[in-house]
Amino acid sequence: MIKVVIVDDHEMVRIGVAAYLSAQPDIEVIGEATNGEEAIDKVLALKPDIVLMDNVMPIKTGAEATAEILAQWPQAKVMIVTSFIDDDKLYPALEAGAVSYILKTSNAKQIADAIRKTMDGETVLEPEATTRVMARMRGTTPALHNHLTDREMEVLLCMARGLANQEIAEELFIALKTVKTHVSNILSKLEVQDRTQAVVYAFQNGLVK
Repeated sequence: MIKVVIVDDHEMVRIGVAAYLSAQPDIEVIGEATNGEEAIDKVLALKPDIVLMDNVMPIKTGAEATAEILAQWPQAKVMIVTSFIDDDKLYPALEAGAVSYILKTSNAKQIADAIRKTMDGETVLEPEATTRVMARMRGTTPALHNHLTDREMEVLLCMARGLANQEIAEELFIALKTVKTHVSNILSKLEVQDRTQAVVYAFQNGLVK
């Protein structure tokens, strides 16, 4: 039986993950914590096999809690389960000693499978996390557009053709609201301020044929 402690400051996340994991025949949730400080006390007291650790939390971050836990109990296996994969979140957690790093967008089955793999000594990394780690090892930074999803890339190319949001929605057969969400994500991921800058980026990086 794999004993797990769940650390997350959002109650509904803890409830949802705990409910699914508790239904697994080989996994037992033995405790929960709501912040990094509480996580340290709970994990050191309960000595679980796996710690599911949120990264962005009050009092202490997941990375800070992981470092303190491992300083006192090096055998701990910490899995970061977070909504963020930015460099300033990813690397501190891995450098603190986290074994695996996955996103909260993973479904419950994927999280359970990751727990089993981590328990077996494997490292489970979100694909984008793997890309970032490999890029750092090579001394390069992955291009910003590599972080776009396939659909976001389609929307960007439509923007480069001069299509308005409504025209993009009609061409891609998606809702106008969805287009606006994609555009917002594109601007954020490309680190630009507006559509014009996004289109300039697309041409400068050879995305437009």
